[in-house]
Amino acid sequence: MKINLGFKVKKPILALGSHAKNTVAFCDGQTVSLSPALRDLDGPEEFTVFIKTVRRFLRKKPAIIAYDAHPQYRSGKYALEHLLKEGSLLAVQHHHAHIASCMAENGLANQKVIGVAFDGTGLGVDNTLWGAEFLVCDYRRFRRIGHLRPIPLLGAEQAIRQPWRLALMWLFLAYGERMWSLKSAFIKEADRKKWAVLRRMHSAGFNCPLSSSMGRLFDAVAALVLRRQEARFEGELAVQLEKLARESSGKSKSYHFGIIRGRQGYILDPLPIFKEIMLDLNRRQPPEDIAYSFHLTVAEMIKRMLLKIRNQSRLNKAVFSGGVFQNRLLCSLASSLLTAQGFKVMMHRNLSCNDSSLSLGQIAVASHRH
Repeated sequence: MKINLGFKVKKPILALGSHAKNTVAFCDGQTVSLSPALRDLDGPEEFTVFIKTVRRFLRKKPAIIAYDAHPQYRSGKYALEHLLKEGSLLAVQHHHAHIASCMAENGLANQKVIGVAFDGTGLGVDNTLWGAEFLVCDYRRFRRIGHLRPIPLLGAEQAIRQPWRLALMWLFLAYGERMWSLKSAFIKEADRKKWAVLRRMHSAGFNCPLSSSMGRLFDAVAALVLRRQEARFEGELAVQLEKLARESSGKSKSYHFGIIRGRQGYILDPLPIFKEIMLDLNRRQPPEDIAYSFHLTVAEMIKRMLLKIRNQSRLNKAVFSGGVFQNRLLCSLASSLLTAQGFKVMMHRNLSCNDSSLSLGQIAVASHRH
């Protein structure tokens, strides 16, 4: 695919993309060439295709090679192990690249925006796992203005495949051990022995990385509302939650949530959401209405955070990127709320908002940092 960057880069740039949904991009001039997306670089066939694609672009003699800052992504490892002599290497933060990719599609060079980056996982500059980020940024730099309250992922990646762990963690933060007295089918079906093991892991600080991911928040709520313990693939439960929400009449109200002013920005606190969801489940409210209320609540979170950020920054352009925004219901609700407040909302036009667009963002960032 070819994308017009809207300006001419000073040096040829090769971008290696992400780990999952990987694309490789090259730019020497104003046009960015993107490779087809690969599912996952863990697969030997996909990684072989990745290497062949990179080598093909290396023949064009890039001066800069950009890659994701996560040290475990195979694309970045390949750069550090094999491409040190091929060009000047530049690590790009995951969510900055997300917002930059959407800016590039919308021709926002030399502009500063409020970026909303919602996804499953991306390494933050504090070495925690980010994924619900509010950034003030341009191509050259970004500043994290707000984020979701982080929680430990009990068992790391295992929490993605078993989202009951996420749901129980949020309920524990909301209720403590009193959560076991809640009248809920989800609680009755939960395995207390497994939870005890996870609590000991957490207390010992073993294999429980902190995450501020919106994707994981969707997983936790979906586990409660859908009464699902397992997910066959990342995002499966979130897709089902959106489908359920679309069956609602749309007359449900949003839930309450907190916004805490921290030393380094605003923190969204969803604990009130879980308490109200548990009340609605106990009242036997229709699950489709609970699902819709949650979607509306996340849209309200975006609106309230952006109003606070606009008051500080005087910026009026909101840029959405990250895999969570594949949720069309959330996009529609958030866009309507922001437009009513006078914001100009930018979304991806031709590329997906998931990690397949990251290499374009890496090109945009690298072009302004060298």
